Amino acid sequence: MRRLFNYFIRGLIVTAPLALTLYVCWDLFQRVDRWLGLSIPGAGFVITLLLITLVGFLASNLLTRGAVSAVERLLQRLPFVRLLYGSTRDLLSAFVGEKRRFETPVLLTLTPGEGVQVLGFVTAESLEVLGLRGYVAVYVPQSYGFSGNLLVVPSTRVRPLEADSADVMAFIVSGGISTSLKR
Repeated sequence: MRRLFNYFIRGLIVTAPLALTLYVCWDLFQRVDRWLGLSIPGAGFVITLLLITLVGFLASNLLTRGAVSAVERLLQRLPFVRLLYGSTRDLLSAFVGEKRRFETPVLLTLTPGEGVQVLGFVTAESLEVLGLRGYVAVYVPQSYGFSGNLLVVPSTRVRPLEADSADVMAFIVSGGISTSLKR
């Protein structure tokens, strides 16, 4: 009986994430199709991907780059819109843009001599512009969420890690149970 229970648990561990992923993708397809009024399942998602790619092409094109810059300047003048648009753009750029920010995983010593350390990513090598000579900005993501804390710490408390930044992020976000760092 114990063996059957273990098989069930192992099957649940394999099936639940797969089912959840498929459900979320299917629900996303359905919603986009409803928003666009399409009856072909998944067509709205494909159209959305194509439109996003077209916008990316136009934003990279020399002829339309000026128009994109003008729209961005306009958005930067509106107080609430500036906060929302700028933060979203910066966050996406930090993960997938040309100016990735989560490239330097580090181990941060919180209290010298105590042994308490956290994993994070250096997002600014120098904070002299803020009058903080010898300090760096370290982003510490939280487990099981898309939030985190920005810590300003002396650079002497930061030690770079010899690890892939995507693996370190997966390890942190999973609460330390991701197998991506385990060998």
